[in-house]
Amino acid sequence: MAESSLDRLEDLLGRPFDDRTLLARALAHRSFCAENPTFESNERLEFLGDAVLGLVVTDFIFRAFPHLPEGELAKVRASVVNAGVLAELATEIELGTFVLLGKGEGLSGGREKPSILADAMEAVLAATYLDGGWDAAYKLVMSLLGERIAAAAEGPGGQDYKTRLQELAARRFDQMPRYEVRDEGPDHAKRFYANVVLQGTPRGRGEGRSKKQAEQAAARMAWEWLREAEAEAAAVAAAEAADAAAAAVDTAALDGPPNGSEPVASGEAGLASGEAGNAP
Repeated sequence: MAESSLDRLEDLLGRPFDDRTLLARALAHRSFCAENPTFESNERLEFLGDAVLGLVVTDFIFRAFPHLPEGELAKVRASVVNAGVLAELATEIELGTFVLLGKGEGLSGGREKPSILADAMEAVLAATYLDGGWDAAYKLVMSLLGERIAAAAEGPGGQDYKTRLQELAARRFDQMPRYEVRDEGPDHAKRFYANVVLQGTPRGRGEGRSKKQAEQAAARMAWEWLREAEAEAAAVAAAEAADAAAAAVDTAALDGPPNGSEPVASGEAGLASGEAGNAP
């Protein structure tokens, strides 16, 4: 990887690396390594980064929110320690432009895939930890997640529909929502209008006095649409399963009982009963 690219990434991360090979390895996706066998993939770093992220967030929220019970602390952690949020963080720092991909993965939009971005983000956190220790990792995680943690701690669920939507979209489509924002009016009375696009189709719109308000409103509409679509799909699947089960029962009834277990005719049963009664 070019030194200039590493320079730029270090600037985005907010610290220089003593061992730049760690940072370069954190960016090597397995598809790239398959085509370049001398390179080690970022998968081991991803494994470590997952643990580093979890411990940093757990340590912070345990100390910062002494009033929250264990269950609420777990909810706060889960709201920020997940693949969807990691992919969003990676997008914010343009990490996808630095990831090393194989030719096929690169041509298929791999730099925008949430799963690849989330894995690379974890690997970068691990590289930071190995290069600079706990303090460096702690500082980077909190610089990226501090505001999200505070929002999550405000109450169960919160009102962060952008995070809810991107988690749901990442799970359903392996794709991040895209926001289109415009503003109208003078500076002292400006209004912002946002559209959120999923898989190339606008699914939500909103407006507000700030860009954040407009995006949250649009995200809420898209999230509610996606949840409703999931519920409808689940209902259809349940109905199809019920129909299949009913059809199986009808087929079994038409086929009759298995061979060797045919019922005795009523006349034969009566005759057998009579003979049994007349026996000496």
